[in-house]
Amino acid sequence: MSKTYLKTAFQNWMRKQKKANGEPYSSNTITSYINALKNASSKLELENIQQTDLFYITNSTEFEDIYPILTSATNFDEVDIATSKKAFSYALILYAKFLKELEEPSCWIFQGNPKYYDVIGAVNDLNQIKWAVNQNKNQIKKGDKAYIWLSGSDGGIIAVGSILCDPGITEPDLNDPYNRSDNLNKEPYLAVEILIQRKLTTNLVKRTTLLADERTKRMEILTFPGATNFRVTKEENEVIESIISGTYEQVPVSTHTAVTKNDKKRYWIYAPGEGSRMWEEFYDKGIMGIGWDGLGDLKNYPSKEAMKTKMKEIYGDEYSYINAGHLTWQFANEMQIGDVIIVKKGLKKIIGRGIVTSDYQYDDTRNEYKHIRAVRWTHKGEWDHEGQIVLKTLTDITPYTDYYKKLENIFAEEAEEELNTDDDEVSQYESYTVEDFLNEVYIDEERYNTLKNLLLKKKNLILMGAPGVGKTFAAERLAYSIMGEKDTNRVMIIQFHQSYSYEDFIMGYRPTEKGFSLLKGPFYEFCKKAEPDDRPYFFIIDAINRGNLSKIFGELLMLIENDKRGKDVRLLYSDEQFSVPKNVNIVGMMNTADRSLAMIDYALRRRFAFFEFEPAFDSDGFKKYQAAVANEKFDRLIDTVVTLNSVIVEDASLGKGFRIGHSYFSTNETIDDEWLSGIVEYELIPLINEYWFDEPSKVELWTGKLRGTLRD
Repeated sequence: MSKTYLKTAFQNWMRKQKKANGEPYSSNTITSYINALKNASSKLELENIQQTDLFYITNSTEFEDIYPILTSATNFDEVDIATSKKAFSYALILYAKFLKELEEPSCWIFQGNPKYYDVIGAVNDLNQIKWAVNQNKNQIKKGDKAYIWLSGSDGGIIAVGSILCDPGITEPDLNDPYNRSDNLNKEPYLAVEILIQRKLTTNLVKRTTLLADERTKRMEILTFPGATNFRVTKEENEVIESIISGTYEQVPVSTHTAVTKNDKKRYWIYAPGEGSRMWEEFYDKGIMGIGWDGLGDLKNYPSKEAMKTKMKEIYGDEYSYINAGHLTWQFANEMQIGDVIIVKKGLKKIIGRGIVTSDYQYDDTRNEYKHIRAVRWTHKGEWDHEGQIVLKTLTDITPYTDYYKKLENIFAEEAEEELNTDDDEVSQYESYTVEDFLNEVYIDEERYNTLKNLLLKKKNLILMGAPGVGKTFAAERLAYSIMGEKDTNRVMIIQFHQSYSYEDFIMGYRPTEKGFSLLKGPFYEFCKKAEPDDRPYFFIIDAINRGNLSKIFGELLMLIENDKRGKDVRLLYSDEQFSVPKNVNIVGMMNTADRSLAMIDYALRRRFAFFEFEPAFDSDGFKKYQAAVANEKFDRLIDTVVTLNSVIVEDASLGKGFRIGHSYFSTNETIDDEWLSGIVEYELIPLINEYWFDEPSKVELWTGKLRGTLRD
């Protein structure tokens, strides 16, 4: 059996598949299929099948051999039915399809930096070339198609070839005439041989051409260039081939406003017509609707601006239509199935509640209110609203957590089961692996394992480091890597400050129009959310040292200890026993340049593990990113900052905690003179002015050196 394990790859593949009716598979179905492939075979009790976890089977021929053995087992039907809706038999069929597709040739881009390697010279002179494999080592294989990419703002594809072998360890060629770097491939490294079939050095497929096409603008090489190997999708490959063959027809980059779908449900306050006159009809028909019928189908408009322009054309240009355009855009594009609708009448009454069950529809058969969505109305009646309700027809109140929860409580006595504010169905999230973490966060695998083990063992971790070393970014990615997916529903980020209190963090009384109400804070809510779930949750606190920690945590200071997790304590403001669940991990961040470090008392220090992040200019990850940028001024600036950091370390009034971090220079934007000048003038120079406010000669010296790196 192969040592390769395809569970995650199959899961990602399933997320892109469609059922016969064109709908995607739900997360629950995917989970059922994965569990069946992993566990069901062991229940067949077949003596001639030693490996029952089918994800270790990585080629279609082997799977074709084992498939009839599995399905002919005497108890196969019994085991299949037990997997819920025959998940096992369906999963076997899909896994066979998955393996077939996996063996089909894939397409990759291999990137080279002319500063470190004479890519053009090598392509022109050679028919076969060796290339390092630093990413996707388990996916790149013999027979795959390969494009060779010249990095830099004027770069692009300069050759097309075919991969002659699977990735393997190769010895460095210390006499390689095309090598321009003293540090490139001096030790044995993972690589493939590429047969060059077409050379395009005099007529390259330009990076700028791909950026200007809607189908290729988000290619991996363009959106995250700091790597060596990149996937190319089937559509991207077709566009590239059309450019090479001369049959290319550009699809210009769309000007449509991007519509972002939220992972969590939203809550909306809604008025069903003037004076709520449409409420009875909408309730009876199970719909909600808005006016502005003259616009026609709202899906025909690429942006809010386009909607407002049409409104001025139809209804007159004496108004700005800011609110109207926002309303129609949200109703058509931002509202989602599963969102909760709270229906209002006037400024003081709530008259209903429902759950959205369809996408936006334009119903031209209606006489009015032709823009509709289907809704399952759960409540109808009349309830008093505390204070004045917002005036607008449709208002997203999701950001106001306390407010929408108070509105939900109005319906509590009538239908308690409807008040579950968390979705029962598992949401679908993008996969995130350890390899993804190492590609994005500039530390090596050994330090990553240390970091992860510290957190999982201690449950409480503080990331320390100079400003700009990427602590917050790393904390969030660490959580994703442990979860195996970007499940934003299990991660919360807050920031402490000097005025932050127990009442803000756990619970406390806050003023309302009728006096004071006991409201729960984010940590209380997060713990309650994590309590019924076995999966890990991550509570991330930025600037953790800026708050009075003993005051903020209160009696919970004891409960966050690893061996105290799950134990109860009575809360200060509530006659309630409360515990911190074992699956809640706390990650704090603090700048070592912060003067308030001394505020961390010893009681808290004992409860946290500490891990220091340092500027990563010398790391392999940053060097790859720097090589991909391929900008001489950028290189000079980095060299100057590294030297500046050495001076900062030696300064008795500063020290290593004040070094400048690499995050200042990490970006997905195009790095040009304007971008570099902005970093120097508005981030680095103000920082050294603050560091050496009493030493103007030092400020003048380093200001000159930083600006000097950008001169031609």
